[in-house]
Amino acid sequence: MSQTLLRVEERADSKKSTKKSIRQGGGFPAVVYGRNKDSKNIAVNSGEFTKVIREAGRNGILTLAGTGENVQVMLHELQMDSLKGEVIHADFVVVDMSSDVNVDVNVHLVGEAVGVKDGGVLQQAIHQLPITALPTDIPSAIEVDISNLEVSGTIHVSDIATGGKYKINRDSEDVIASILPPKVEDTVDEGETQSGNVTNEGTEGDEEEK
Repeated sequence: MSQTLLRVEERADSKKSTKKSIRQGGGFPAVVYGRNKDSKNIAVNSGEFTKVIREAGRNGILTLAGTGENVQVMLHELQMDSLKGEVIHADFVVVDMSSDVNVDVNVHLVGEAVGVKDGGVLQQAIHQLPITALPTDIPSAIEVDISNLEVSGTIHVSDIATGGKYKINRDSEDVIASILPPKVEDTVDEGETQSGNVTNEGTEGDEEEK
């Protein structure tokens, strides 16, 4: 996983007025911290942040520049304004490039399952997987090929090829995706009845009495 440069600015304090000023200026306040590192208050430009995260991914390694020294970090927490859809605060954690980290990685299904072509319904049960890996070995997403998945077939966690680069922290028998059989609806043809106990006995006699 490549590292992407993110330029930030240090901020002197955590006052509400300072945070408000940062947001009004097109950015958001953030904090960077890590083992054996003093936490620092920083300001991040929203536009540049969006561009960098789009390039590096949610679990990408970022090189922060502007805090006195360039440090490798990962985005730990992101707070969003639910109404405006804007970032209002972020936490970055300094990473040791030689030590494993635990992260959640999105699962992407790729290909068109043969079971779907046969009328089955694709069901994805797991959309994220927790993994342990070196920072440089974290995949941007875990791709699962479903091309050969047939009706009533399933793909389990154990079916994912990690290449030995990361460990998946889920039960190996957990189902990632499956193909449900197509629904079969009972139909009644015109002129047929659903029960066979109706007879015409007595009809002819009734007509004679009239």
